[in-house]
Amino acid sequence: MLRTDTREHPESAADHEAATAAPDGCCELLFQRCRWCGTAAYRRSFCRACGSTAFTRERSEGSGVAVRRSGHVPLNTWFVAMDEGFNLLCQVTGTAPVAVAMGARVRVVRSVAPVDQGLPLVELTHPAPPLERWW
Repeated sequence: MLRTDTREHPESAADHEAATAAPDGCCELLFQRCRWCGTAAYRRSFCRACGSTAFTRERSEGSGVAVRRSGHVPLNTWFVAMDEGFNLLCQVTGTAPVAVAMGARVRVVRSVAPVDQGLPLVELTHPAPPLERWW
């Protein structure tokens, strides 16, 4: 007989706290790495370097650098160059849009957006270094 009652399997307190703290994949960012050439990518169907469709999935450390603003200022969307070598379009949260500049360090807060609610979220960890005068 198939048993579907979850009360038959007692959980430890640590397992229960870990399960209720955050949904699966909330802060974990997974990316792809080409099996042939090793190029990192995010949500691609083929490798941009060699054209292969063979990928392995890896876990990202979740930190990167803001490279370029995308869209209107109130949306606060940026292209972020992740430390593993792929680019990610995301939304910066927790700070005013004018506080984010090119070169600012960010980290992933939420990698999986709920259905129809936008892009992955990152937050500012270190502001951009001051620009040096070139003249």
